[in-house]
Amino acid sequence: MSILNQISRLVKDPSPNYVFELSEAGIAFAQRPGDAGFAPFDPGTLVVSPVEDNIHKADAATAVLRRIAPLDNARKRRRAALILPDYAARVSVLNFDAFPTSPEEQLSLIRFRLKKTLPFDIDSAAVSYFPQPAEKGAPIEVVAVIVALEIIARYEALFRAMNFHAGEVTTSALAALHLCPPQARPDAVNVVAKLSANTLTVMVLRGETLKLFRCVALERVTEEQILAVLQPTFSYVEDELAVPAEKLTLCGFPSGALASLHHEKETLRSALGAPGAFNAGLLGYLEGARN
Repeated sequence: MSILNQISRLVKDPSPNYVFELSEAGIAFAQRPGDAGFAPFDPGTLVVSPVEDNIHKADAATAVLRRIAPLDNARKRRRAALILPDYAARVSVLNFDAFPTSPEEQLSLIRFRLKKTLPFDIDSAAVSYFPQPAEKGAPIEVVAVIVALEIIARYEALFRAMNFHAGEVTTSALAALHLCPPQARPDAVNVVAKLSANTLTVMVLRGETLKLFRCVALERVTEEQILAVLQPTFSYVEDELAVPAEKLTLCGFPSGALASLHHEKETLRSALGAPGAFNAGLLGYLEGARN
């Protein structure tokens, strides 16, 4: 299993029968075997936030889910993978000179490091993490995903009401990592920018190692505001990694976007469909499940 596969599947039960990606636009879905689809929400049904309830119109969201996957007569809950909007969670890459071996000590240390960086109480949050492989003597880089319990509980309740058990939970951008085209060298640095409505998610990869993760809610989706996030990212790459980014991988952008940037550009790719603003996580999850 690749490093990216382990990063993107931080909460895992046995393989699910259904996969759902939620966004303000609607629900991207797939039942294996089967083709992926998309069902739109009415405006205001879901409003993404890391600190407030995201499901504003539960009845409307349930009606959409019922059309996608009608209730059956089975008593056993249906297994589902749930892909959350990026801005509903917080993802951090934490560096440690030494990292405990005990899971209890690891979680305590991560919670301590994150305590003052979150817009919600770390003690009322679900925390998942993955220590990325490192060379001997090198700092250990840990990917941590944090979601307020109130937020994730409301998402899970929506699916539980339709007889689903969300045994696997991740975020859209982490799942979409599977769609990054192969790099020319194992240590090549790639910047990934994913735009979903007004949410811009930026990731820096060195080979398969996640070095930086940023998720920003833009006031207005303009090239100026996007560049205000991307330019400091490129500076970080040159300053901290001592090499320039070789490629800029885009998702959710119109053709010809960011022409003022002279980096080589590419897009996320999937054999299962065209990754876009509201389904890249779903297609990435499905691609990862195939590998």
